[in-house]
Amino acid sequence: MKNQGNIRYPNYSYRASRRRNNNNGLYILFAVTLALVVLTVVLGVAVYKKSKKDLSGSGSTDTSGSSVPTVTDENGNVITVDPNASISITDPAETTPDPASVPGPNQNVLLFPATARMDAVIGVPDPQYAPSGRGAQEDIYHGQERLSSYQRESEIHMGDPLNYQDIAGILTFRGNNFRNCASWGYVNIDKTKDEKAHFEKVWDFTELKFKSTPLSSSWSWVGVGWTGQALAVRWGYDMQQLMNMYPDKKSKQDLTEVIIASQDGHVYFLDIEDGQKTRDPLNVGATIKGTPAVDPRGYPILYVGQGDDNGSERGVIGYRIYSLLNFEMMHFQTGLDPRAHRDSWGACDSSPIIDADADTLIYPSENGMIYTVKLNTQFDPAAGTVSVNPDTVAYRYIFDNVSGKQLGIESSIAIYDHYGWCTDNAGNLLCLDLNTLSLVWSRRLDDDSDVTPVIEEDNGHVYLYTGTEVDWQRDELDYQGDSYTYKIDAMTGETVWRKSVACYTHNGTSSSDDINGGMLGNPITGKKSISNLVIFAYSMTKNTQYGNALVAYDKTTGEEVWRYDWNTYSWSSPVDIYDEDGNAYIVVFDSQAQGHLVDASNGQRIGLIQGLKQEDYAELTNFEAAPIVVDDMIVIGQRSTAIYGVRVS
Repeated sequence: MKNQGNIRYPNYSYRASRRRNNNNGLYILFAVTLALVVLTVVLGVAVYKKSKKDLSGSGSTDTSGSSVPTVTDENGNVITVDPNASISITDPAETTPDPASVPGPNQNVLLFPATARMDAVIGVPDPQYAPSGRGAQEDIYHGQERLSSYQRESEIHMGDPLNYQDIAGILTFRGNNFRNCASWGYVNIDKTKDEKAHFEKVWDFTELKFKSTPLSSSWSWVGVGWTGQALAVRWGYDMQQLMNMYPDKKSKQDLTEVIIASQDGHVYFLDIEDGQKTRDPLNVGATIKGTPAVDPRGYPILYVGQGDDNGSERGVIGYRIYSLLNFEMMHFQTGLDPRAHRDSWGACDSSPIIDADADTLIYPSENGMIYTVKLNTQFDPAAGTVSVNPDTVAYRYIFDNVSGKQLGIESSIAIYDHYGWCTDNAGNLLCLDLNTLSLVWSRRLDDDSDVTPVIEEDNGHVYLYTGTEVDWQRDELDYQGDSYTYKIDAMTGETVWRKSVACYTHNGTSSSDDINGGMLGNPITGKKSISNLVIFAYSMTKNTQYGNALVAYDKTTGEEVWRYDWNTYSWSSPVDIYDEDGNAYIVVFDSQAQGHLVDASNGQRIGLIQGLKQEDYAELTNFEAAPIVVDDMIVIGQRSTAIYGVRVS
């Protein structure tokens, strides 16, 4: 069908009579010409009126006191009609804003514009990092069938993190496939304020419960644990009508729903503005420690992993997929997988990620398997239904001199195109081709690593930032070791630079009693005014359960630029936030009910909030969970009965 605003009229012509001494042709030509002039005037008036109507309807205001209507020709060029000027043709490039200059509603302004070229190619790893150099043994399973090779039919190709999602919000741990952003929107920081005036507790939600564990008789799970990051979603009014929300929240315009999983076995749904529930909690029934994920296509689907085998039925532990229309569990994958090298433990603390175009879920597990799931998603908004029909292909690996019980993956996987990177409890950093499920390279770091690698592309090169805890460096109850920090060439595994910070640790009588120091909070790759910095957090820098440090390094050289030290320790991940001028700040919480606001340009503290705790549980002060920041609102869960909404300004 033709665009009725851009109609091409036939080009009529007249052939004069060949008879001599007959001027009828001239008269007819004159009449036709006059008719065309009249037609042109009529069309001009009509277009002029339509333009005025369009401008008025769009709410636009003409401050010059005159209106200049426009139409386009058959080539899409803009024809400017001005009563005081002749018709002119304008190049569309001169009048049409470049869509790439304005972020879409589903795009995070902090990541705008997209900078990753996504054209880096895999390199040749050093022989010591090649699969053969480490004696790697790899297996791929489709059901119980072990495949000799694999090629994914719907290939994974994940691009710049700006384009990770089709809906606004923070939908997975650290926001996207590069794992580099846990904040959304700008803040307005007044540095002239008193230190105590930068934070305001707006609300607290205090319905979290205690839950026992078979791991110990001396303590119970409570509150929100590590990594425990909240999610935030702006569903949109139409989607809200399909969900099991309370009527007042279902009808609320511009609702931002917070989704946060708790160690009491529930997922809670809150309004970010007031902390009130948007719907009943989802009862998973078993402890959840990690960070769930919402489907980045805006589909009403939640992916959530289990942190302990303490459900109503022992031996049922793994990850689940739920409908957020009605909380139907659409899929369960057991973590007690007989195919796994570590088949006796099935927790899933990793935060999953979804490739929207490939309709594929990627979910590492503490059993040492990496599950890739073709979801075969069906979502029908008109019918109000959603379903998945999962087809799972699982990958396992092991190396010479590494036992299967060491291979649990607690970090989340970071993805560049079709390559994924994660670390395991044995300190192995893996680079995996997700389309062939084959190891590209691997290397063993200097200790256990649970943080999620962060990706950065710089001038066509791809780098990883990661680090280690202090865990198995010595066989002593309490000791001081080193937390190692790395910048690594993601395509070869080679070290670009390596640093270390002395930290303490406590080795309990069992792994459930360990209190590790070192790097447990995720690193920050600086943006905007601090794009030259990468910032790491180190726990227990002064003694066991005492002392913490934020350290900023120059990305290129690895030289220390600044350091912020304080006395209490923290496992919580710091979050970088920015104002509209690109000035950067860091929000970080600790184990003694405190939140810190740090100027990211120099490491100076400019804000502090204390006393974030519940009267009935005054000793439960630890913030292990990672916060998120949406505009000026921080959401963070505590190892108590509370989740907090704190405004930063």
